Amino acid sequence: MIDLDALGNDLNLAYSRRAKGQKRRRRSIRVGGLALILAGAASAVAIASDVGPDLQLDPTKWAILGGGSVDNGRGSYVHAKNLQDDSSSTFMLEHDAGLDPYQAFLLHVRTRAAADATSPSPVRAERGDVCTATELTRAETVALQTLHDSFPAAATPRATKNVVDAAVVAAFAGAPCRGLEYAGERARFVYAGVEPRSFLMPGAR
Repeated sequence: MIDLDALGNDLNLAYSRRAKGQKRRRRSIRVGGLALILAGAASAVAIASDVGPDLQLDPTKWAILGGGSVDNGRGSYVHAKNLQDDSSSTFMLEHDAGLDPYQAFLLHVRTRAAADATSPSPVRAERGDVCTATELTRAETVALQTLHDSFPAAATPRATKNVVDAAVVAAFAGAPCRGLEYAGERARFVYAGVEPRSFLMPGAR
């Protein structure tokens, strides 16, 4: 899941998520049915050949390395290289409008799995099986409780990431599952007021 902030002039969209590594970053965007467009209507657009027009990057800043989609285009991704610093990134777009929270999570899992399988750079995978609905609810609950206990209301997702991630991982130390980063990220963005509480699992709200 993920340390996220707005992608600025690279992407103009409803919500954005960004995960940083030393030379590789993952950016995952939850748009809830809104179209993703390039900032600047007159700008040229670079699109991976097998990805739909929603996921577009400025070719003056990014070189497309590949991409793909899942679920008939509901989830898509593009691997790209930053032309300024040669770092590589993966942009993921998930159209999850109309999906319940757990199905939105599963769409994310499928999109990320497809992106990881074709990534030109090494990726770090979470341990365990995909979190069940019960496990995802528990993880979001732990994350929210940690936020309430440790941070003022509307604290930024970036400021709360390390503490929340550590608490969630500790809660599942004996039986980790894939989706803990997602749960922590979702809770952090809801707590910050960036995303609505309805994005959380019903039992965590």
